[in-house]
Amino acid sequence: MAISSPLIETLLVDESEVEISAIRAQGAGGQNVNKVSSAIHLRFDIPASSLPEGVKERLLALRDARITSEGVLIIKAQRFRTQDKNRLDAYLRLHDLVNSVATPPTPRRPTKPTYGSKQRRLQTKGARAQTKSLRAPVRGQDD
Repeated sequence: MAISSPLIETLLVDESEVEISAIRAQGAGGQNVNKVSSAIHLRFDIPASSLPEGVKERLLALRDARITSEGVLIIKAQRFRTQDKNRLDAYLRLHDLVNSVATPPTPRRPTKPTYGSKQRRLQTKGARAQTKSLRAPVRGQDD
C-alpha cells in the first residue's frame, strides 16, 4: 500500500511488521458501538522494522505522544463506522508519518549579513547610544 508523490520518495512499510487488533470504538453510536469492534489499534515497532536507519532515527526523534519509550508507534483509528475503513485509515496515517521523515532535513548554511543590514544595525546602535546619553544627569560648572 503506497501513496506516491512526484516530489517525495515514498517508503513502504511491510504489512508483516504491523500488528493490528480490533477494539470497540469510543463515543456515541448507540447499540452498535457496544456490540461491534470497529476501531483499529495499529502497533508498529520502529527499532525492529526494516526501515532505513536514518528514517528510524528521525521517527524516534519525533516528539509524538503516539510513540512509546520502547519505540512502538501506536495508532488508534476510529473515525469511520466500519473496520475496513478504519484499518485503511490507520495504514494511511502510518505511511504519512513514515514518509514525513523519509527525506532528511537540509542542513542550514550560515550566511553573512548584508552591507545594508550592517549599516542599519550601526545606525540604530548610534541612535540608542544618543538616547541613553541624553538620560545622563547634566553636569554643571560646579561639579
